[in-house]
Amino acid sequence: MCGINGLIDKTKMSKDKMSSILNAMNNLIIHRGPDEDGVFAEQNDDYTVGMAMRRLSIIDLSSGKQPIFSDDKQIVIVFNGEIYNYRTIKSRLVSEGVTFNTTSDTEVILKAYEKYGVESFQWLDGMYGFSIYDKKINKLFIARDFFGEKPLYYTQNDNQFLWASELKSIIKTIDYKPNISKKGLNLYFRLTYIPAPHTIYEGIYKLEANHYLEYDFESFQYSIHKINYEPAPKTADISFEDAKAKTKELVYNSVDSRSIADVGLGTFLSGGVDSSIVSLCLSQATDKKIDTFSIGFKKASYDETDKSRVVAKMLDSNHHEFIIDEDDLKHNIHEILVNFDEPFSDTAALPTHLLSEKTREHVTVALTGDGGDEVFGGYNKYYIGKMNKRYTSVVPKVLHKTIAKLSNKYLINKDDTRGKRFQINKLLNAINYEGDFYWDIISLANTSKLLSEIMQDDYYDSDLFQEYKEVLGKQKIESLTDFRLVDKILSLEGGMLAKVDRTSMLTSLECRAPFLNKSIWEFTNTLPESYLMKGWNKKYILKEAFRDQFPQDFLEKGKSGFGSPTGDWLRQSLRQELESYIEPEMLKKQGIFKVDVITKLVQDHLDSKKDSTFRVWSYYCFQKWYKFNFLNEN
Repeated sequence: MCGINGLIDKTKMSKDKMSSILNAMNNLIIHRGPDEDGVFAEQNDDYTVGMAMRRLSIIDLSSGKQPIFSDDKQIVIVFNGEIYNYRTIKSRLVSEGVTFNTTSDTEVILKAYEKYGVESFQWLDGMYGFSIYDKKINKLFIARDFFGEKPLYYTQNDNQFLWASELKSIIKTIDYKPNISKKGLNLYFRLTYIPAPHTIYEGIYKLEANHYLEYDFESFQYSIHKINYEPAPKTADISFEDAKAKTKELVYNSVDSRSIADVGLGTFLSGGVDSSIVSLCLSQATDKKIDTFSIGFKKASYDETDKSRVVAKMLDSNHHEFIIDEDDLKHNIHEILVNFDEPFSDTAALPTHLLSEKTREHVTVALTGDGGDEVFGGYNKYYIGKMNKRYTSVVPKVLHKTIAKLSNKYLINKDDTRGKRFQINKLLNAINYEGDFYWDIISLANTSKLLSEIMQDDYYDSDLFQEYKEVLGKQKIESLTDFRLVDKILSLEGGMLAKVDRTSMLTSLECRAPFLNKSIWEFTNTLPESYLMKGWNKKYILKEAFRDQFPQDFLEKGKSGFGSPTGDWLRQSLRQELESYIEPEMLKKQGIFKVDVITKLVQDHLDSKKDSTFRVWSYYCFQKWYKFNFLNEN
């Protein structure tokens, strides 16, 4: 696992200066690759080009140093990630007469490109961000993996084109301060994260998952293309038993492929369905005890370590359990949040970082259960399709307005709990008669209406998701398949995967997600939706495929998720800092929020008149980013 950086300059920059800049960009992401670094720089008549990387050595510890060049030195690559099927691709290339100088997956990407061009990108099963400079055709290619597990940012101005694994490498290199992106700002305050292609800055973008960027040195312009692949055909007539057997086979194979490493490896074990199945598969693939890692809270309502203990005992693993409280987060909460380089307010980021930090003391790679809900249909929010359709067919719109009003009045939480009252109120507020209910369900911080109430008109964007509807090819999102695809494009890429990448790489731990496998995704998309959700039974086929491996009813036990009690922290240890973010003069100077409205929202939460954890936490995280990254104030 690594981090990459790159720069194209049209001002006749010297090779030495280019190398110096790239080294500075590398130093900003040393946590992504503490083992070694590499720099390539070349000056041409019209431009200077350079690429660099920091390496965390996982595979081919001795000969995998980057950049790697083709035999004729005309093509060069820097690569961040892992290619899980690199041995298969390599065998194919060897049979076609291709020779190799290393045993690394990086060289496999390079040689595959050299022989087959950008068409070879579709063969890659893995998580990656890489750049290839091809002198033969005077082009640069930058690519990002199928799900967007590894980040890639880019920007272009009059004289330069830059790309990097983390925003900080770009922001600290350019000699101007970009404006805040209105689109990025609104996406953040709806979703709690900013999905590709947007960032918090105008003119700086994320490369979308499963896409590559082609930069032409003749025109100094770039174009973006989707990585083509042939999706599996729909097989609605497959029997459930056959589908179940195939599911089991694909999951076992994926865990096996993601276990290749020349360093220590373990699993994150929360005790939920996904991480338990991954841990099971790994334990059955080796005759040694595996290492499992879990984290819990001293606050009982957030602690679920009892579930992970059951699985650890069943697998006879070397189980490592870490129990934390608020004090454990005080010393590094600032470091965790500002490392995202843009506003990000998933409350699970804090415990994920701490779990990664503790896990890194024992292993270098951890398998996770991430993606299981998106791939197999496991979220409670997927119920909303059925619920919205039934509700709106029975309850007139005018009556619903009254019900929602009463719900907002009488189902108010005054502390940071997310029980039935919270869930019912969120559901009623998400009901939509125009077909946009799912966009409100995934809006964890603010619905469109709530956002319009707190944000100044000059900053508010009411037409926020239209571009994503166009990508999906439909205006109304109604089916389970639709919901899962929305989550793949937005929630997975922009939220969960960003959270895991930034928090784990900050500790130099590599996380791998076996459920995020293109073959599994394609397969589940061919199945009847009833195989994924049978009635109200979520992830039905996955649970049935592994039911005989677990104690009776274990896979049916509910799990609340991997959050943290940030609502309490905002009222306690973070209170003074939060209060500084609602000072009237500061807010007026900032000019983004309606001063009276945002002040009341925050103050009501602080005074326990109404719990608004998600909304206030997103506001706190934004202001922390604004002060540290945008204003450069410590």
